[in-house]
This record gives sequence, structure tokens and C-alpha cells, in this order.
Amino acid sequence: MNIEVIRSGPLTTVQDRGRFGYLRSGLGPSGPMDRDAFEEAARAVGNENGEAGLEMTLFGATLKFGGPCTFVVTGADMGAKLDGTPVQRGVPVTAFAGQTLACGFAADGCRGYFAVRGGIDVPVVMNSRSTNLKCRLGGLDGRSLKDGDVLRVPDQAASGEQVSAGSTVASETGKQPVYGHSVTVRVIRGPQDDYFTAAGMATFLSSSYKVSVQSDRMGIRLEGPMIESRGGTDIVSDGIAFGSVQVPAGGQPIILMADRQTTGGYAKIATVVTADLPLLAQRKPGDEVHFTEVTVEEIQKEIRRKAAKPVSIFGILRGLFWE
Repeated sequence: MNIEVIRSGPLTTVQDRGRFGYLRSGLGPSGPMDRDAFEEAARAVGNENGEAGLEMTLFGATLKFGGPCTFVVTGADMGAKLDGTPVQRGVPVTAFAGQTLACGFAADGCRGYFAVRGGIDVPVVMNSRSTNLKCRLGGLDGRSLKDGDVLRVPDQAASGEQVSAGSTVASETGKQPVYGHSVTVRVIRGPQDDYFTAAGMATFLSSSYKVSVQSDRMGIRLEGPMIESRGGTDIVSDGIAFGSVQVPAGGQPIILMADRQTTGGYAKIATVVTADLPLLAQRKPGDEVHFTEVTVEEIQKEIRRKAAKPVSIFGILRGLFWE
């Protein structure tokens, strides 16, 4: 069964959980920017084997269904409508042949996710269907979607909620994420925090930064007070993690994200904790970002508390591969 891309939006890519095992070759994992929203979508339609979906940025896609299929939208509030009928985020919905899902501007948040039962069928490249825009591989020809593209998905019987004119599909709890325009994320110092003065570290931890329009899937560039270094921030290139906070010579921090490079030559003042990365993924240009320091021990205690609670096998696997 095919899904036709009527309108692609400014940046819509095919992503699965990521391309792991190739850092030594200089190839990062890619995958979703907001892992929480991506996994919520996967769970909602029963995709727990790494099936691919769509990540939409700032403005969503318009998709026409060639047959019955169950889909869900999560993440940013893009005002999704199926043939004009509002569709609630996080609720699986059945679409039929000829129906059109239209997603608009992100009224809250930055990135929305679309998942269809069985996943989007694009070629597997180096064990993943994720799009790496910098390397032009994976996904659909290594690029973002464009108008007129056709996506292949498995044939399936109708299931999930069905909508009719004038109705609204709503979740049982009614709870939906509210992202707002300001966020505080937790960071752990280092690994090169000794490159910065005490005043520079204090500036970093006490200031409000705004997300730059130059931000992308590779990194979130921030604008605000300059972070003072002891004598420059050039280092011998070393590894970059998801959430590493680099500070180039200009003193403005950059948070490295899903399409980050594997190594970098600027000192890293801190690293954002994994659990807070989805909050950053939902920042629009102009949104505020604040940092607060935590220790490794504090985060370890939090992880142990969560591990003590009953979890699904899916949750365990997610922790093994991502955390």
C-alpha cells in the first residue's frame, strides 16, 4: 500500500531508532531528535521492532493514503486533521483509501512524528532506515521528503479509531505534552570543563540562551552571554555524544544532536542528560534554554529508581540500546 506525499513540509525525514555501530567509521546514528515522541508513536501502532516513521519539523506533511492503514501522530501539536477532522496526538486512527492527513504549523513544540503500523518501507542501509542528511544516505535517497514522493507501507486491515465528519478523536486521559517556549535541562560538567574559567561556568549555568535560527538536526545553536575560557577552546578532536555542549571560539554554546559529527575539536563544557534531550528537540528558534548542574551520582540514583519499577521488555531494550 502506498502513501503519497502531497506536501512535504520544510523538513520531513524517514527515521527509525538509529544507525548504531559505525562511529569508528565516522558515521553517527541519526534517528529521531525526540526519542520519547518517536517511541510513543511506535508503541501506539504496535511497532516495537525498530520500524521507520516520519519526523516533521516546524510544519507538518500532508499525506494521501492509498489504502486502509492505522497511523498515529505524536510530538509537536501540528493540528493534524484527517479529511478536515481533528486527530488527537497519541491516538491510533484508521485511514481509508483516498483520505488525506494534513499537518500544519507546530503551534506548540517543533517536531512532530508520524507512525504507521508496520513502518515505512525504505531500503535498509547499514542496518537502519534512518535518514542521514549530512551523508546523504538512508531514508528515501538520503534526503528529506519532497512533494510527490510515494512511501510504501505494509498492506493491512483497518483497525484503531475511525473518525467521521465533525468528530474529534481524543485520548482516554486527555493528556498531551505542552512544550512551551522555555525549558531548563540538566547537565553534567565536562569532559573539558577545565578549559573554562569559574566565571565562564557560572555564566553558562545562570544565563538564559535563545535557540538560533541556524539550529538543525546536527546541533542546536544558542545565542546569549559569552562563556569565558581560560585560553581558547580548541582541543585535539575527541568523541561527541548526543547532548555534548561544545563551546567554539566565539563563546556561544552548541548542543550536538541526532545528526552530530562523531568527533569534534572544541572543548565541551557539559553534557545534557539523556532524559532531557527530548525537551531540547522540541525547541523552536527563539525559545529559551536554561541549564542546571547535576552530578553523575544523582542521575545514577534516578536511573536505579526507575529500574526498580516494573518495566516492559520494550523498555529494557530501549535502555540497552539508547541509554
